[in-house]
Amino acid sequence: MHCSHDPRRRRFLLPGWLGLAVGLVLALGLELTVGSGCAGWRAPRAAPEPSPPKRQFTFAWPFRDGESVAPRGGNTAGPSVTLDPEPGAAWRALQEPGVSPRERDRRAILAMAGSFRVSFDFLEVAGFRPDFVPDRPYQSWATEYVYVLRNEPRLVSLQHLLVMSFATEDGKVEGPVVTKHWRQDWRYEDTEVLTYRGRNTWASERLRPAEVRGTWSQAVFQVDDSPRYESVGRWEHFGNMSTWRSGTTWRPLPRREFSVRSDYQVLIGTNRHTITPTGWVQEEENLKVELGAAGRPVATEPVLAKELGLNRYERLQGFDHSAGDRYRARTEPLWQAVRSAWTDIIRARRHFTLRAPPDQEQLFAPLFEYAERLVGGDPWDPQAGTAFARRTVRDYLADGEPGESEY
Repeated sequence: MHCSHDPRRRRFLLPGWLGLAVGLVLALGLELTVGSGCAGWRAPRAAPEPSPPKRQFTFAWPFRDGESVAPRGGNTAGPSVTLDPEPGAAWRALQEPGVSPRERDRRAILAMAGSFRVSFDFLEVAGFRPDFVPDRPYQSWATEYVYVLRNEPRLVSLQHLLVMSFATEDGKVEGPVVTKHWRQDWRYEDTEVLTYRGRNTWASERLRPAEVRGTWSQAVFQVDDSPRYESVGRWEHFGNMSTWRSGTTWRPLPRREFSVRSDYQVLIGTNRHTITPTGWVQEEENLKVELGAAGRPVATEPVLAKELGLNRYERLQGFDHSAGDRYRARTEPLWQAVRSAWTDIIRARRHFTLRAPPDQEQLFAPLFEYAERLVGGDPWDPQAGTAFARRTVRDYLADGEPGESEY
């Protein structure tokens, strides 16, 4: 299989499919073909010599030349898939008349479940320092299945799994490879949210009931179920779309950034989820901000750049996600124990610090290795597996944080 990732992202090597799965988690560096769409300037008297088209982001920096405008990512390709052109059952349920506002919101959230082709696009659109040079845009793709973990009147939990096959240079298809991806939990009228404070630190924040009336919180978790960010927003529904926009939150550096950037320490941004008849779209609007030693923005020129992100989830027709079903059936007891361990820490400590960024230091690697053994046929031992999950999650905490007996 031909799979080339940015060498700065290849932090360690694991055997077999696990190594590829972790590589996907760290990079998602898979090739997309980007068109030119930029004719350039033409002299008034004579046309210039023909030049090769720029490999450039469509919404780009049109006056910059060379590879600095070329999207970064990888160069793997997937087999062809079939998009579903018709509105599905989830969309029809969302449009039913006579549904209560809370139930319509809940159905919009449930419409994000299913199989999708996903494209990931991120671009710095403005700089705020005199020497600013825009980073190369980021583009990637995936095929992904979103499972409903919990479906309750006031809580919906969605687990994303990458279920990906790859087209080789000789025309063969290899895979599928299944990798646990991110999770999103939605709660109605949530009065307690977990906020990121910078420097690998999170804290619980209480909200007044009047502040959250009629709203839903979205909590986003990383591949190992460690926290990422959480915010509150309100759904709006129209005849052909439903949309939710978060409040402004702090977020740790994402996987696409931490191994290639060290000049900023936090994203301050918002995200919007929009449901369409045939899928959904996630938009991000982020400021890249440098923090000082105290974990606050530096006094002089703290903001490096503004970034826009656009992730399109296009619903698939006839997609075989059976490999994802097998992975989930075999590994769900482990991940349930991991989620429980994180919940206990969050409840016991309203303020906690991790010893390192979970992705950057591959703190998730022992959990992924354990999951791979379960996929390979090892039986789940509830007592030993739960103890392992709690020990591993406890090891994320910085020195001086509570031990296992304290939560």
